Amino acid sequence: MSLLIKNGTVVTAVDQYVGDVLIEGERIAAIGSSLSMPVDRTIDASGKLVLPGGIDVHTHLDMPFGGTTSADDFESGTIAAAFGGTTSIVDFAIQYKGQTLHHAWRRGCTRPRARPPSTTAST
Repeated sequence: MSLLIKNGTVVTAVDQYVGDVLIEGERIAAIGSSLSMPVDRTIDASGKLVLPGGIDVHTHLDMPFGGTTSADDFESGTIAAAFGGTTSIVDFAIQYKGQTLHHAWRRGCTRPRARPPSTTAST
């Protein structure tokens, strides 16, 4: 199925303009102005924001919890997110009692982002 979202305010990482987004299947196929091609469905997004990709603003990647860490690290979590259409994440910053939010954010920015390679046993 193809979908053309027309005349919306397209907001990307580097630009904002009135334009169109073409989606073919589950993927963004084109972003531009005045796109015109045969499609299955057209949506008029005049006066609306169009964000090509999603933003998950509350992730728990490689987060310590109860003596262990969350299942996804930054590598596996962001790969999974991208396959689902999420193009940006904001990871959760743990704020311990007595700490400021700024301290929690700074600690989150400096913590290691990768786990050691995992191994699997074979028989």
